[in-house]
Amino acid sequence: MLKIGLIGCGFMGDMHANCYKNIKGVNLTAVADLCREKAEKAASGTGAVIYGDGKELIANADVDVIDICLPTFLHTEYAIAAMEKVKYLFIEKPVALTSEEGDSLIKKANETGCNIQIGQVIRFWDEYTVLRDIVKSGKYGKVVNANFRRISPRPDWGWESWLTDARRSGGAAQDLHIHDTDYVLSVFGQPKDFYSVKNAVGETNSYINTLMQYEDFVVTVEGTWDLPFTHPFEASFRVVFEKATVENGANGFMLYTDSSAEKIEIEKKELIGTVSGGNISDLGGYYNELAYFCDRAEKNLPIDRATLEEGVASLKFVKKELSFNA
Repeated sequence: MLKIGLIGCGFMGDMHANCYKNIKGVNLTAVADLCREKAEKAASGTGAVIYGDGKELIANADVDVIDICLPTFLHTEYAIAAMEKVKYLFIEKPVALTSEEGDSLIKKANETGCNIQIGQVIRFWDEYTVLRDIVKSGKYGKVVNANFRRISPRPDWGWESWLTDARRSGGAAQDLHIHDTDYVLSVFGQPKDFYSVKNAVGETNSYINTLMQYEDFVVTVEGTWDLPFTHPFEASFRVVFEKATVENGANGFMLYTDSSAEKIEIEKKELIGTVSGGNISDLGGYYNELAYFCDRAEKNLPIDRATLEEGVASLKFVKKELSFNA
């Protein structure tokens, strides 16, 4: 039985707790949060030991792996401590607040031999994994152009409003837009060139749109979290191939050709303990990424999806987007 230690029991920590409750062969053994009520909610039904702080869990809990779901500005401090404790570590995205912190995590991981996965969950989301396979297969010819869009109302649910403080979260670009940036880099690689525009006032950023130029196609990636609270969250994409267009949007996950328009069917898993609110209303890709992480840890295999190095590379690309000046 793989013993899990979870640090941070806010929205994402609670989501992860419910995922672990659905993964066979694992046990949520310890949880930590400054808010006892949130820790108790995450631990419900598991018998997990509750700690008031993540450092206390790292020092005392009997766990095989640690999952850090703390605010971004705390990732590096707790991750470095956790690497001394366990050989498998999960860090929510974005991996760190600064590029320098990301480099320090890689250095520490190399010293300790810790296997680390970053919560770039879109790599594990069903529609995006199917799209990746379609791109790699070449079944509809080469990519002509692509667009990825992620828009959200203001994220006011964070502890002490940390999300809307770019000095602690990195803002919309680093916390929300990085999902699609990371996915594009994972599927298409580094672009030949890019052009980025954004809303940025002082230490805040709330909107970004980047055009990535590849050898023979372009990709645009748009993100914002400054919409009214009444506006629904949206994560969509459209990829135009030589022989077809694949789109995930208002009409569902669709394949369009000159002769037909058909829905791409995806088998849905039956899960318990789903969480509503925030960005998503089911466990979906969160379950997929943590099931993969636990499987690698149980089998003592290296992490080769959403790796620490890839997470840091995506962070550094977003930093370049933010600093871009035409």
